[in-house]
Amino acid sequence: MLIHTGDLVEVRTGNAKGTRAKVLSVQPDDGKIVVEGVNRVYRHMKRSQKNPQGGRLSREMPISVSNVLVVCSACSKATRIGLRVEADGSKARVCKKCDAKISVVRPPRAAKAAAK
Repeated sequence: MLIHTGDLVEVRTGNAKGTRAKVLSVQPDDGKIVVEGVNRVYRHMKRSQKNPQGGRLSREMPISVSNVLVVCSACSKATRIGLRVEADGSKARVCKKCDAKISVVRPPRAAKAAAK
């Protein structure tokens, strides 16, 4: 999965369409992510020592990763992401629109760096 925690994403479908927000958590086994302020639900809680007030607590629930696009920091557009292997052997996430590097996924490999 190419979306990581902390990425800025734009929601493309559903009630929150067009919303740009930060990714709070990623569930790669389910193909879902939790986005800040998107897909909020109410959890009705009974009074307890842990929650003395009780009542309705609002929280975000996961949405499918296919419903969001990552926002590129260079061109500030919602875009798909690709992977590129650099000359030094590192692997980076890149923007498909402007070809800018978003982040490094894997650091340079020692064998390739030593060979050059």
